Amino acid sequence: MSSEGTIVGGRFRLDQPIGRGRAGIVWLAFDTRLFRTVAMKRMYLPVGAGERAEQARAAAMQEGKDAARIEHPSAIKVFDVLPEGQDVWLVMEYIPSRSMATFLAEHGRLSPDQAALLGIQLGNALTAIHTAGFVHRTLEPGTVLLADDGGVKLTDIGISGGGPSPAYVAPEVARGLPPTPAADVFSLGATLYTSVEGVPPFGEDGQSSERPPHNAGVLTEALRKMLRTDPTTRPTMADTVRSLSAITEGRETAFIPPTAPGIPPPPAPPTPPFNPGLAPAGQPMPPSGPQFQQQIPLAPPAPGYSSAEETQRMQPVPQATQYAPPPVPHPQPRPQQADEWNLPVSKKTLITVAAILVAVLVGILFSELFLV
Repeated sequence: MSSEGTIVGGRFRLDQPIGRGRAGIVWLAFDTRLFRTVAMKRMYLPVGAGERAEQARAAAMQEGKDAARIEHPSAIKVFDVLPEGQDVWLVMEYIPSRSMATFLAEHGRLSPDQAALLGIQLGNALTAIHTAGFVHRTLEPGTVLLADDGGVKLTDIGISGGGPSPAYVAPEVARGLPPTPAADVFSLGATLYTSVEGVPPFGEDGQSSERPPHNAGVLTEALRKMLRTDPTTRPTMADTVRSLSAITEGRETAFIPPTAPGIPPPPAPPTPPFNPGLAPAGQPMPPSGPQFQQQIPLAPPAPGYSSAEETQRMQPVPQATQYAPPPVPHPQPRPQQADEWNLPVSKKTLITVAAILVAVLVGILFSELFLV
């Protein structure tokens, strides 16, 4: 029986249990050799000894080695698989997270856009698994981890211990046929269906009649194709990812808990005030008046314009009437006096001399007539 402080494989210290998965109890552990935190899971094996137990142990070791071959951002990385007595341990990367089943129980259903985005990430991880030559076999909400940083991680890759939930098993696998990539398509469809509807499509036992989706929205048609009973008529995993990508195209989607606060939009940049009639600083005002009305150049008329419309369109745009101050009256010139006549200088001199001569002559005549 494992307990806190137990050393596994001579280097991994078990600190505390952090969850119970379908394939075993998950422990938070510390690698004393590489000084890093890891997650460890003891895989379920049949109780007892003998050839059957040895075969199950060998199968679990092979499943762990297969899972360690997967390298994908949306798949939990398996570092090692360790035999410890009669047990087999998986050493995995530790991601602070919770299962999708726990998330749905706490926060309710996902929106169709969120489920589609989730399906794209899981579908890409499953494609990498199929490319490696094997299938997941046990995809369900309990094997999907929703990381605290918003990422999605698929766990229990290729692990058969504990048995899958019948609600997410493909019909052909339930009848005893070996799982194929088409079976993973069905399990993904059932998982996404549960994320938006809150219940599995064929009930918890997987044997009930199909429940029509009520909240799937744009995801409805894609789910129906993925959940087809005949595996040969289901879309491939690559086609499924393309369909889900088309659903989310043009939409801003992200896996955000319903309780997360919204992000306010950034403030709009200030708009400069509109000052009609003002010229830029340091420049004179443009001339105004009827003689300065601007003729606006226009493009050639589009087809369908009438001549009347064109004539009206070519009229100059009237400008706003501007205030013009009344003209200031100029002072009228006063009448000129006699001495201010604009006569040539030579004529003035002659007149003056003539006047003096006349005065002298008058004086001489007066003295001769009256004084002699």
